[in-house]
Amino acid sequence: MATRFESKTAVVSGAGGALGASVAQSFAAEGVKSLILADLNPAALEALANSLPSDITVTTEALDVTNGDQFDALIADTVERFGTVDTLVNTAGIVSPNARIHNLSTTDWERAFSVNLTGTFHGIRAVARALRKKSPVSIVNIASVSGLTAWAYAAPYCASKAGVIHLTRVAALEYAKEGLRVNAVCPGTFPSALHEGLPQEALDSIEAKHPLGFGTPTDITGAVLYLASDESSWVTGQSIVVDGGYSLP
Repeated sequence: MATRFESKTAVVSGAGGALGASVAQSFAAEGVKSLILADLNPAALEALANSLPSDITVTTEALDVTNGDQFDALIADTVERFGTVDTLVNTAGIVSPNARIHNLSTTDWERAFSVNLTGTFHGIRAVARALRKKSPVSIVNIASVSGLTAWAYAAPYCASKAGVIHLTRVAALEYAKEGLRVNAVCPGTFPSALHEGLPQEALDSIEAKHPLGFGTPTDITGAVLYLASDESSWVTGQSIVVDGGYSLP
């Protein structure tokens, strides 16, 4: 068994989703010591926790990433219990309604930003409050290739993910001297619960824009674990694109 994370404590927000679960499973396969799984879906967390090896410490926690106090408490409790947080992966996210800007409500816009951008901000802030100048921490944010390219009918999602990319850079600069590294991964599209309800022709159109076709969550986790690990100890403020070639044209 690989042991890159054998002495590490990792927190994964949005662990009930497809990517969050894949990240958690990859941490477990890499020998993580302690794994904190956070999400608003207790059933998904329980199923994920039960699927992981019994020789690692797994804790499940209810977390609404839009609530900064909850995120602060999660990180503080983890530090109290395990001594530190070695890595936080912010995977929680939502897609916006498929509509042109003039047909979007303010609620549609604000909801995307509340989860995708403010939720990521809350995670970074919680770690900075608890651990700056105390322990080295790698924070990995899940952005999107949509934050680097323009997607019609998805303004809230694109803009909020672009915000995650720039927030990553600002946070990396602010905390580089205080032991925190902050990076992002920009995935292309992989079918998940976020795409339920989309007609097949829409999915086919999206897949056609990826030269390598649709990806899977496991196609993303290699980049996440690299940034979370000590192998990337001289990398901060970067956004690694893993998009099946979507951004090439």
